[in-house]
Amino acid sequence: MSTIERTDSGPAAPGNNRKLRFAVVGLGHIAQNAVLPAFKRTSNAEVAALVSSDPEKLRVLSREYGAEKTYPYKKYGECLADRAIDAVFIALPNDQHHEYSIRAAKAGKHILCEKPLADTERNAQRIVRAAAAAGVTLMTAYRLHFEPATLDTVRRVRSGEIGDPRLFTASFSFQLTDAQNIRLSDRHGGGPLLDIGIYCLNAARSVMGAEPVEVAAFLDSSGDKRFREVEESAVVILRFPRGRLAAFAVSFGSSDTGRFQIVGTKGNIVLDPAFEYSGGLRQTATIEDKSKSKTFPHVDQFAGEIEAFVECVTKNRKPEASGEEGVADMRVLDAIQKSGRTGRAVKITPVRGAARAPDRKYERRKKPGKKPKTVSVHSPHD
Repeated sequence: MSTIERTDSGPAAPGNNRKLRFAVVGLGHIAQNAVLPAFKRTSNAEVAALVSSDPEKLRVLSREYGAEKTYPYKKYGECLADRAIDAVFIALPNDQHHEYSIRAAKAGKHILCEKPLADTERNAQRIVRAAAAAGVTLMTAYRLHFEPATLDTVRRVRSGEIGDPRLFTASFSFQLTDAQNIRLSDRHGGGPLLDIGIYCLNAARSVMGAEPVEVAAFLDSSGDKRFREVEESAVVILRFPRGRLAAFAVSFGSSDTGRFQIVGTKGNIVLDPAFEYSGGLRQTATIEDKSKSKTFPHVDQFAGEIEAFVECVTKNRKPEASGEEGVADMRVLDAIQKSGRTGRAVKITPVRGAARAPDRKYERRKKPGKKPKTVSVHSPHD
């Protein structure tokens, strides 16, 4: 197993004495319910420090996950100065991703940042430049890039099973019942587009194997008081090269749904559910009028992405879910927001260096664990 030792110049480098040691920054819902438990199921990473403004979270969770050190946000600099910390997992509100990631890069720490990489393309680009300047590994935490059903669907489309892919449709919605949730705050980069629309967009880019060149969008709300600052729902149409089209709808004010369909000239493939991490995803392929369904095994998608990230660090390899991949999504999401504001279609120049399709060689099948212990958090749609 590859492990990590530290060089005098800063960033961690391959060695043979220990696992990659992470500081997990932010202890909200996703960190407590998915990220921290995933570390228990990785073979090459461990939690060394926690960063939060909540002393009770720090006390309880440091004991639960064996973190030797804890820091409030105001002492994040002390955390980054600790030479025993190799990397950070950024699990903060969207608007804080760039600040905490850039500071980590300048301190020589490798960065695994929750999606979206930032709240705007400009801020995402700043993270990429900082990581490149510091020579550290940067990965956008796209958990589905390591999930077997998603990767199998991409493989089947690439192999030509459904013919030439022509249409993509997706929907992702739930009732966000907590009116105080940061996902409803414009200042924190909230709204369904950045939070869940990015899954639909990333899936469309992956199965199409290309970047959209134009977008048109409608963003609207029903008048519900929860949506004073952000859109309640959005419908997006994407134009890809070669006459291919994609459309998706997302909402924080509708019942639960999460699926996508890719339609080709010979058949189609549906994933439903397509975006969950609490169970296995189900794939139904209809090829020349013959249908076959399969439910893929439930895997810990977060453990898979963490292990893959560490392998990139130890092998000095650029992650498939790179910073540029995060920038590519943010460029399109910025254009979607602009189209929604202006009521006009917006043309897009594709980002160079984006992956465009996860490869099955990155598949990870880590078994999920039991429901974790949590402190002062609850699901936004309980």
